[in-house]
Amino acid sequence: MPLHKYPPRMWEALKLKTGIYSRLPQHYLKSLEDKTPPTPVHWKALGVKYRANPKTGQKERVQDVPVPAYYPPESQEGLWGGEGWISGYKYANDEKLSTRFKKNWKPQLFKREFYSEILDQKFNITVTARTLDLIDAAFGFDFYILKTPKQDLNSKLGMDLKRAMLLKLARKDLYPEDPDRREKVFKRYKPFEITEEEAEWVGLSLDEAVEKQRVLELKEPEPVFKECVDSLVKEIAIQKLLEPKIVEKT
Repeated sequence: MPLHKYPPRMWEALKLKTGIYSRLPQHYLKSLEDKTPPTPVHWKALGVKYRANPKTGQKERVQDVPVPAYYPPESQEGLWGGEGWISGYKYANDEKLSTRFKKNWKPQLFKREFYSEILDQKFNITVTARTLDLIDAAFGFDFYILKTPKQDLNSKLGMDLKRAMLLKLARKDLYPEDPDRREKVFKRYKPFEITEEEAEWVGLSLDEAVEKQRVLELKEPEPVFKECVDSLVKEIAIQKLLEPKIVEKT
């Protein structure tokens, strides 16, 4: 006899259908359902199940297995371009007959300054060489942040920057003292524009989204004395209407 009505693997999905979770915006809940895998970084997906052996010409099964990566907490405070820590084994002196030992490979990190045209602000961010290449390929820092999906950014900082940029575009709050530049910048990034209501939820973790929803639903209690005063005012007004009117004789 099962101990639970639903298997544990379904608990997380069912949680989103009850209580305050079910009252979160539909566009945010839909973003949580997106399970698109990130773009491979530490391995190359061949995309085929079988291929011919280059020596024998015989058909062989391809072991297309992803290389697991570990993303430390500090990766969320920078832009690592999808790179992480890789664990494996290495032979001593690179000789296969020697003893092998466990080894971790870590990406080389750099501190670089970036300027956001939308936010009109500079940021000192920890990045990898791959991130720099991706920014160049996207033709700029803002384009990289806006174009790259959540699973490929893999960074809390990156998603916070994306939310801030989308809010600026939604509110058209760009260069208030320079209308010409505002129009030029807005036109450049207009394809990424979404509504302000949707932009406010971009990149929020589930805990942050629940807290935001709780604040939105929070209603400050009305003081008791105010209710009593309003009731008294209404009673006085009714009494005045019921009082007989005195007609003055001329």
